[in-house]
Amino acid sequence: MAAIYSLYIINKSGGLIFYKDYGSAGRMDTNDSLRLASLWHSMHAISQQLSPVSGCSGIELLQADTFDLHCFQSLTGTKFFVVCEPGTLHMENLLKHIYELYTDYVLKNPFYEMEMPIRDRRLDNPHKDSPLCMCGVRKVGLLPMVLNDEP
Repeated sequence: MAAIYSLYIINKSGGLIFYKDYGSAGRMDTNDSLRLASLWHSMHAISQQLSPVSGCSGIELLQADTFDLHCFQSLTGTKFFVVCEPGTLHMENLLKHIYELYTDYVLKNPFYEMEMPIRDRRLDNPHKDSPLCMCGVRKVGLLPMVLNDEP
C-alpha cells in the first residue's frame, strides 16, 4: 500500500478549486497550496507548447526523491493531480475515477457555479461510505489516504 499525500483540482484558468491534504506531517498552508496549483498549471501549459510530440497533453507524471505527482487533464481543461509516495501504482485509474466523481457530484449539482471552489463534504471528509473510499482510497493509521496496489 502507498500513501496519497494530497489531491488538487485546478480549473481551466489555473485557479485552485479544490485542495485536500491527507497527510498529517508537513501540511501546507492555503497560500502554498495556491502557489503550487498555479505553478503546476503554468508548467503543464508550457510543456504542452514546448513538447516535440504533436498532440501532447502536458506533464502527466513528475517524479522526485520524496514524492510523485500524477496529473490527469479532462477535455474541458480541468486538471486533477495527486501528490503521493514514490512508486505508487494505479494513479491514472484513481485520477480518472476522481474525475468521474467530480462529474457526478460536482457538475451535476444545480447549485455549483463553474470554475468556483468546490464545497462537497463527500470529497472533503472521506469515510467508509464516501465516493473516494469506494474507489479504493481508504483511511489507515498515520497515512490516512492509501490505495491498494492490486489491479
